[in-house]
Amino acid sequence: MQEGTTLWEPSQETVERARITAFMRALPSRPRTYDELWRWSVTDLDGFWQTVWDHFQIVGDRGDGPVREGGPTPVDGLRWFPSARLNYAENMLRHAAELPDRTAVVYRTDDGATVEITWARLAEQVAGARAGLAALGVGRGDRVAAYVPNRPEALVVMLAAASLGAAWSSCSPDFGAPSVIDRFQQIEPKVLLAVDGYVYNGKAFDRRGTVEEIRAALPTLAATVLIDAVPGEPMADVLPYAGLARPAEPAFDRVPFDQPLWILYSSGTTGLPKPIVHGHGGMVLEHVKSLALHQDLGPDDVFLWFTTTGWMMWNYLVSGLMLGATIVLFDGAPAGDVLWRLAAETGTTHLGLGAPYIMASRKAGLTPGASLDLSALRLIGSTGSPLPPEGFSWVYEEVERDVLLGSLSGGTDVCSGFVGPVPLLPVRAGVIQCRALGAKIEAFDEAGRPVVDEVGELVLSEPMPCMPVGFWNDPGNARYREAYFEDFPGVWRHGDWVKVLPDGGCVIYGRSDSTLNRGGIRMGTSDFYRVVESFEEIADSLVIDTGKLGAEGELILYVQLAPGAELSEELLGRLRGALRADLSPRHVPDRFVTVPGVPRTLSGKKLEVPVRKILQGADPDKAVNRGALADPSVLEHYLPRPAESA
Repeated sequence: MQEGTTLWEPSQETVERARITAFMRALPSRPRTYDELWRWSVTDLDGFWQTVWDHFQIVGDRGDGPVREGGPTPVDGLRWFPSARLNYAENMLRHAAELPDRTAVVYRTDDGATVEITWARLAEQVAGARAGLAALGVGRGDRVAAYVPNRPEALVVMLAAASLGAAWSSCSPDFGAPSVIDRFQQIEPKVLLAVDGYVYNGKAFDRRGTVEEIRAALPTLAATVLIDAVPGEPMADVLPYAGLARPAEPAFDRVPFDQPLWILYSSGTTGLPKPIVHGHGGMVLEHVKSLALHQDLGPDDVFLWFTTTGWMMWNYLVSGLMLGATIVLFDGAPAGDVLWRLAAETGTTHLGLGAPYIMASRKAGLTPGASLDLSALRLIGSTGSPLPPEGFSWVYEEVERDVLLGSLSGGTDVCSGFVGPVPLLPVRAGVIQCRALGAKIEAFDEAGRPVVDEVGELVLSEPMPCMPVGFWNDPGNARYREAYFEDFPGVWRHGDWVKVLPDGGCVIYGRSDSTLNRGGIRMGTSDFYRVVESFEEIADSLVIDTGKLGAEGELILYVQLAPGAELSEELLGRLRGALRADLSPRHVPDRFVTVPGVPRTLSGKKLEVPVRKILQGADPDKAVNRGALADPSVLEHYLPRPAESA
C-alpha cells in the first residue's frame, strides 16, 4: 500500500452531523475549511481557547482576567486563565443530573464478567469516596497515589481526589516495586490506593508483597486503601476499599486553572521518571476540544480505549465522561481478537488501540468485520507508535469500510495528541489527517527553520494550555526547560521526526534521537519496521544505528522470529533485498541478530534509545531502568557480547 492513498472520505451526512461543524458555524468568521479553522486557532490563541470555554459551557467561574498572562512559555511564567476557578471532577460529572439512569461506565474483567454503573451511582460513589479521603486528611495540594488496574475504583478515587483539589498519580500493577517507588517517592503521597492482585489472561497475580514494599518506601502515607481482588491472606493496617466511603452529597472545590490534577511520568527508561504535573484547567479544555472536535465524541457514544492506569491514554479515556459518553474500562489481556469482540459486544462507537495491536491483528489474519458486528463503529483510534500504510489498508479491508481511522500522536507530556483525526477530511494511508486545533505544529530543520514536505524536528511554536504546569519538585523549572525548550528557545521540541505536508497532513517517523543516519541519508525507524515486519517470519524487530556524531557505526537489526521460522540465508536475502529496494542500499543492516523478544516499556514502546546508548558503551544499569520494562529479561540479549549474527 502506497503512502498517501485515499482510503476513506467523509460523506456529506458525516460532515453535517460532526460537532466540529457546529463549532465552525458558531464562529463569527465562519471558516469554510479545516485549514482556515486551524490557522485561526493558532494565530488567535486567546480567542480560540476562550471560544472553547464558551462553546462547551465549561463548568466553573471564568473570572474577568485575560486568557494568558506572563510567558511566553510555561517555563517563563506563562499562566492560562489566571482568574478562573473550576474543577475537573465537576466537569466530568456534569451529566449525572440530566442522565441519572443512563450507563456511564461499562467494566469488563479478564474473565468476561461485566458491570455497568449509572451516572447517578457514579456520582454517589465519588461523593462517598471524597468524604472518605477527607476523613483521612486529604485536602487541596495533597497527593493520592494508586497502584491499580483499569477498574472502576480507580476512576472513582481519582475523581474524588480531584474534587478536593488533591493530585492523583497512578501506576499499573504490572509495574515492579522499584519502578513504582521511583515514581511515588518523588511526590510523597498521603494516601495509597492499592490492589492485592489482578487477573491477566486467566492467571492470578498476587501483589501483596509488592504493596508492602511500596508502603514501606513511602513514609508520608497516612493510610493505604486496599481493593480485595484475588483470594489470599488479608493484609494488616489497611483500610478496605468498601470501608472508604462515607455518606455525603456531591461536592467540588473549585481551584485555580493550574492547580495540579494529575502527576504522570515519562517512561523512565533512563534515570528517574520525570513527574509531569498537569492542571485542572488545561486538561478540561484540551480533552473537551480533542474528544469533541477531533474525535466527534458525544452523549450517544460508547468510548473504549485499551489502556492501563500507567499510561496517559487512561486519563484521556475517562475524560470521555465530560462529553456524556459511556466509557468502557477493560481490565484484561488483549489476546487475539479480544478487543474487537469487546467492541462488538458493547456497541462501541469509538475504539482506541495501539498501532502494534492493529498490526498484530493483520499479521494473525484476523477478519473482525466478517466475524463480528462492528456496525456501531464510527472511529478507530491508533496511537503508541506510527501506524504504517498497510495497517490503514487492513482496517478498511477487514474491519469496516465506513469508519474514520484516526491515527494520533502526542504524549504523556501533554496528555493528548498534537496531530490526529478530524471528521472533515479524508483518510490517507500512513498519513495523520491534521495538526490539532490550537497546536501550532511545525517541522524544523537543524537551523531551527520551518520546512514543509521535508522531515524535520516536531516542534510546537506556540504554547498550549495542556503543556505541563511543571515537573514536581523542579526548582526554577530547570528540568522542564531542559526537557523541551533547550534546543530552540521559546519553542517546544518534542523529540519526534515529522513531515508536514503542504495540505497540513502529517507523517510521524519515530523518535528523532533514534534516527538512522547512514551516509547522510536520515530515516526514521518506523520506515524500517514497516519493511521488516511485513515478513510473516518476523514477529517483532528492533533496529539500532550505533554511530555517534561525526562517525558512522554499525547498523544492527535484531529480529524476533515467528514460531517455527529460522533466520536462513534465503530469508536474509529477501530481507536485504526488500530493505535495499524500499529504503536504500545504505540501510541494509551490517548485522542481523536473532533475539527471543524486543525490549519494550510497560506502555509498549520499543527501547531504541537506551539500547543504542548501551551499544555505544554506556553502563546498562544507568542507561535502562529495568523496572520500567514489560519484560526485563529480554534486555540481556542486547548487552555487548559475542552475538549470533549472519
